Amino acid sequence: MIKSFDIKNFGPLSSVQGECLGKLNLVIGANSTGKTFLLKALYAMIRSQEETGRGEDRRDFAEVLGDKLFWTFQADKLGDLVRKGVGNRLQVSVTMHDNCGLAYEFGPDISRNVVPLHNNLPSREANSVFLPPKEVLTLAKVILKSGLIDKAFGFDATYVDLVLALQNPAQRGRFSDGFLRSRQKLESMFGGKIEYLPDTDKWVYRKGNSRFSVNTTAEGIKKIAILDTLLVNRFLTPDSMIFIDEPESALHPTAISQLLDIIFQLSDTGIQFFIATHSYFVVKKLYLIALSHKIHIPVLFADQEGEWHQHDLLEGIPDNEIINESIRLFDEELDVSVR
Repeated sequence: MIKSFDIKNFGPLSSVQGECLGKLNLVIGANSTGKTFLLKALYAMIRSQEETGRGEDRRDFAEVLGDKLFWTFQADKLGDLVRKGVGNRLQVSVTMHDNCGLAYEFGPDISRNVVPLHNNLPSREANSVFLPPKEVLTLAKVILKSGLIDKAFGFDATYVDLVLALQNPAQRGRFSDGFLRSRQKLESMFGGKIEYLPDTDKWVYRKGNSRFSVNTTAEGIKKIAILDTLLVNRFLTPDSMIFIDEPESALHPTAISQLLDIIFQLSDTGIQFFIATHSYFVVKKLYLIALSHKIHIPVLFADQEGEWHQHDLLEGIPDNEIINESIRLFDEELDVSVR
């Protein structure tokens, strides 16, 4: 797992550090503070380490990381990712729980390859994945064509990586108890399964003996099914990392709560989660999980000036605009009701 990180001058991120990170980690903040940037920066680094040296790919880590950053952030050149300012250099470092680490930096003049300052991380056999706010099944063909055939900006590398991961065939064999319970809960949430049919290159939703086009399936169902599929095909294993941007998107509050219970259960198997959200329900549910299970859940949040801070949900919900707006609306309701 990622134990700590330090990111400076990365797009909208002036400076953000995460320390003593856990299996569940929460990121909150207003729009444009860089929550998604943060998740993608961590994903690009870890996924590059995982892809380096796999199969017949002869690229070294510098090439893999450069390509991953380029297609994830889709800047004309990587130097454009450096936060504007005289003498600024983009700096990223990560330390894992075994105290191995990885760090790189570059200035605004860099074009593509990123030579790390140091990298003593062992090869990773596990897979990490980035789950975006919207489901990808309906647009899977378009995403792959754009990213792999046309080589055009549009859908970034997180989308392409996810679609490719979902197309792995289902694997036979016994699941661990934690994975099995999570799968059962996921499938009970939407009452069926999403399947990829390689012969027809189509996704379908199967409920009982009936099959339906994925295009006519509710977006919330497809979003839940994506996580289930990654467990079925064993792309995800106990050492994986999952970066989730807005898990609340297209989900009813009850489903949000159920999904976070499943995420907690998966974290107990060893998977590490980084979750960015705008939702009061997500923050409140994770707070209750921290209290009921007495676990530390680090929360990283940006204030109105864009400064980042770290708190622990086990010690309470930090002052933030998600909660403040909920209180403001409650106060407004009281004010209106007594007029």
